[in-house]
Amino acid sequence: MASLPLIAVLNGPNMNMLGLRQPAIYGRATLDDVEALCAETAERLGLAIDFRQTNGEGELVSWVQECRGRAEGIVINPAGYTTTSVALMDALLATELPAIEVHVTNIHRREEFRHRSYVSKAAVGVICGLGIGGYGLALQAMADLLEESA
Repeated sequence: MASLPLIAVLNGPNMNMLGLRQPAIYGRATLDDVEALCAETAERLGLAIDFRQTNGEGELVSWVQECRGRAEGIVINPAGYTTTSVALMDALLATELPAIEVHVTNIHRREEFRHRSYVSKAAVGVICGLGIGGYGLALQAMADLLEESA
């Protein structure tokens, strides 16, 4: 039996606090809810996922690098590293994999400093402002990209 295409679903700092941290901004859904949504969506789409979260930039960069030759694509919520991490952008570019950037909130309706994303320079697309449902949309978009490139 052929293995399912693997998509890394990577989450940056403070995403482990989802549902607790500023629920008026980020909502009440937890990271466990996000993982369950991704697992259900991946199963429906015929994808496998590797779902992870870290608060460390270096660990996130290492996980991205590990995707090269292992995964077919990356869905990433870089969280606080969106606006600061050239290293993360470089790692995403080095994988030569399609990456989709996801944000629970609409970063363009928030503080000015959140409007610039280094990660966007390495992403084929960005989904923001649709709550945790954006992850499901990102996985659907990734499945579509993989099908188009097959």
